[in-house]
Amino acid sequence: MGELTSALSHQSGMKIHINYAERIPGGDINEHFKLNTDNGLLFLKMTDTQNYPDMFEREFMSLETLYATNTLAVPRPLAAGTTGSKVFLITEFMEKGGANPDFWENFGGNLARMHRHTQQHFGLPQANYIGNIKQYNTPYSSWSVFYAFNRLQPLTKEAYDRQVIDKQMVTQMENLWRHLPQIFPEEQPSLLHGDFWSGNYMVGRDGKACVYDPAVYYGNREMDLATARLFGGFDTRFFFTYQSMYPLAEGWQSRIGICQLYPLLVHLLLFGGSYYTSVKNVLDNFN
Repeated sequence: MGELTSALSHQSGMKIHINYAERIPGGDINEHFKLNTDNGLLFLKMTDTQNYPDMFEREFMSLETLYATNTLAVPRPLAAGTTGSKVFLITEFMEKGGANPDFWENFGGNLARMHRHTQQHFGLPQANYIGNIKQYNTPYSSWSVFYAFNRLQPLTKEAYDRQVIDKQMVTQMENLWRHLPQIFPEEQPSLLHGDFWSGNYMVGRDGKACVYDPAVYYGNREMDLATARLFGGFDTRFFFTYQSMYPLAEGWQSRIGICQLYPLLVHLLLFGGSYYTSVKNVLDNFN
């Protein structure tokens, strides 16, 4: 606790004393705690250093990037580092509230505003994580090349090496990523949350959406929206407002399944065989 207090005070630039920590449930990979401090409540995540030594350093940078846009609310990152055999991340503690009447319109509009943040290349200067899976972000000027080399190809190889997909599925994947330039129109890179599903947002005390657990990169914005559609939990008003503020390129409906391949592969690797059929259905529809 003393080491966490020192790191938090040093990195945040404020004198903060942690009074006590309360373990709270959530997540499959990390330990979660609510910290009571002289400056109010904070949130702590910890995991073993030997498994993911740079995970929270990368998440800290992701949260900083999203926080700086002043669009979607995120928990402000305060400190990240190592204590003993653990790596940790400390952020502000986001308290739950009741949704405003315009919750979904506000949520969709803020995502559209976030997606207008751009840069020259798809990717990031460094890799990060989606869940506990390494996410490669080598910059490319083409989304199709980026999606093939940084998203589909590494996870296809890992899935094949683990024997959760067969050679036929690998061949279907290879055929798909060769055709990606004909599938996706050219569009500027957008700042993405990267793991945008209903389990990664909450209603904050102000009645608006707050998002967390990002896997940030600059990519095709259809990825965030396809992931949101994959697992449900988003009202039609959310999608309608987004589309009215920042319309997607023509034919986006036909690309939803292909955009969902990446989160489906992630879930196949994390949770196993139940996602095999979902991956196969997307590939069969294409091939």
